[in-house]
Order: sequence, then C-alpha cells, then structure tokens
Amino acid sequence: MPEHDHPPSRYRLWPPPRGAVMGLAVTGLATACIAAGFAYVGGFLSPQRLTQARIIDRFEQFNGIHPGFRRNHAKGVCIAGSFDSNGNGAVLSKAAVFERGITPVTGRFAVAVGKPFVPDNETEVRSMALSFRLRDGEEWRTGMNDIPVFPVRDAKGFYQQMLATRPDPATGKPDPARMQAFLAAHPETAKALQTIKARPFSTGFANASYNSLDAFRFVNAAGVSTPVRWSMEAVDPFVAETTTTGSPKDVNYLFDDLIARLGKGPVQWRLVATIGTADDATADATVAWPDTRQRVTLGTLTIDRIATEAPGNCSDVNFDPLVLPAGIAPSDDPLLSARSATYSNSYRRRAAEAKTPSEVQVPSAPKGATP
Repeated sequence: MPEHDHPPSRYRLWPPPRGAVMGLAVTGLATACIAAGFAYVGGFLSPQRLTQARIIDRFEQFNGIHPGFRRNHAKGVCIAGSFDSNGNGAVLSKAAVFERGITPVTGRFAVAVGKPFVPDNETEVRSMALSFRLRDGEEWRTGMNDIPVFPVRDAKGFYQQMLATRPDPATGKPDPARMQAFLAAHPETAKALQTIKARPFSTGFANASYNSLDAFRFVNAAGVSTPVRWSMEAVDPFVAETTTTGSPKDVNYLFDDLIARLGKGPVQWRLVATIGTADDATADATVAWPDTRQRVTLGTLTIDRIATEAPGNCSDVNFDPLVLPAGIAPSDDPLLSARSATYSNSYRRRAAEAKTPSEVQVPSAPKGATP
C-alpha cells in the first residue's frame, strides 16, 4: 500500500503502534518493580521484617532522640592526619592507599553509646572511624572498635540483643532472666562476650588498638582475592583501665585525656592486616582468627589534629564500611550490609535535624588546623 494512503505514524494517536504498547507495558512493570523494591526495603509489605529503620527506631527508643547526633556512637570528636604506606600491602591489594606514599586521613573517635552526653566510664567500647582520601579520587572508610570480636553475628542477633539488654523500668537494669534466655539461644554471643571480657580496656583512646572485626577481601592486580581483617595497633604503650574506687572521674575524661595527649604531639598507630585462610570464618564476626595467622604491617597512621564536631568536618561523614576503593572488597559477612544500611538511615535522620552542640568541646586550634 502506498505510504501516502495513511498519515505518518508520528501523527497516529490511536490505536498506538504495537511496539509502543509493549514499551509502555515494560515501563509500567519496571516502575512497579522499583516501587515494590522501595516498599520491601522500607518494610511496608512485611511490617514484621527487620529493617534498618526498625533497628534505628530501637536505638531511639532506648536512648531517646538527640537531634543532629548519630543514633549510636553519638559522643565523639573529629580528628585528622595522614597514613604513610610502606608498600607492603601492594602485593595483596591494588588499592592506591597501599602503594608507597602518604594519604590524607580524616576521622572520628567515639564511644559506643547512643547518648551524646553520657559520662565516660571504664567499660565503654572506644571506636576509631577513618576516611582515607586516595590520590586517584577514591575513598576508603572504615569503622573499628577496641574489642577483639563482635558480640553478634548478624542484624537479627543485634536487634534481639538490644531487646535483651533493655533496662527494666523498675530497676533501671536489664532483666537477668531475659538476658539469660537470649544467651541460651545465642551461644555464639555467650562465647564472644567471654572473649571480650577477658581483655581489659585501655586508659584512653591514644593507647587503645582498634579492630575491623568484620572480614574483608584484598584483591591484587592479578585478581587474587585474600581474606583479611585489619587492626590499628597503638604505638603508645598499653595501660589497662581499672575500676574507679576513689573520687569519680570527670564526665569527659577519655576525651580530655586525648586532647591533652595530642597537645603534646602526634599519636600513631600501625595498620596491620591479618591474613585469613580457607579455614577461617569470614561470615561470623563473633569468631576470632587464630593468633598464628600471618600478619603484615602496611604502614603508619599519624593523627595530629583534633576538633569539636561541627558542620563541615567529620560530623557530616557517614562512615559506611562499604565505601571501599578498588582493591578492597566486602566479604560474605552479613554485618557489613546491615551496618551500611543502618548507618545510612541514621545519617538521613540526623542530616534533617538541627544539631545541638556536642558534649566534647576542643579548645580553639590554630587557623587551618581543624580536621
């Protein structure tokens, strides 16, 4: 049939061409799938499913809502310095941070509590979070704690642990029966807590060593993947914390000591990678790897600046453990995706709030010295 017997297809309004119908159907299906995906992640299709929002909700129920603060590790201070790589890591990973040279670092010290104004005490877990700014534009973020293993192996266990340790309104302390029932159902946590309690805390941030706890994988230029865990091992001598028997310590004594220590000069840690084998658990952070595993020192972290949390410094950074450069990959540890999701939820909430002043105030530093 001659072309001019029908108007050009671009003018034909109905019926639409078959290809257009199929295109609309595919587009509609894709939109529906995306919407369903968001609904699933948000928990709207299964209200009882454990989501990152429910975990953060639980933190808020236990600790209250403190506008502008992280929902956990709320009390902290900003730091900055550099990482001096010795080149040893280049055999294990193609990440630029492990090539010989200097990488700028910003970060944060904190205590693992959800209340930003809680007094420091001897049994608080200390944390070190870092952001390595690689010269090729990539970034490596890592959050570490000064305990040897993590108490639970997955997000469900963490959520149930929070329920078990919830203070009883009548006593202000966790219900022993409820905690006993939780430990009976989670023998891995009971064993992990024994490991944690066997090692004393240090007297401060500067002489504490910090562990990734989760396993990762280093991937080298040849594509060889190696399971690893890493640690920041303090150069300052370890001194064990002791329970206060005399007059109570200052409410911010851990942070005050850190500020005073940095006032005397830079503080250093050695970055050490522990090399796993096929026999080592990479999906269970409650299990420590044997002390006989190979350990490789990758370089030295130097922290020489400290500042009060404020807009524009570490206060704005979400230390997502899955922000990784090429050459560092996540393992099969389920905690990694759970941490990433809950950190993101916490960040979105606090970013939408007006932040009240931090408890830890650092004396004014020289111009240009703020992290």
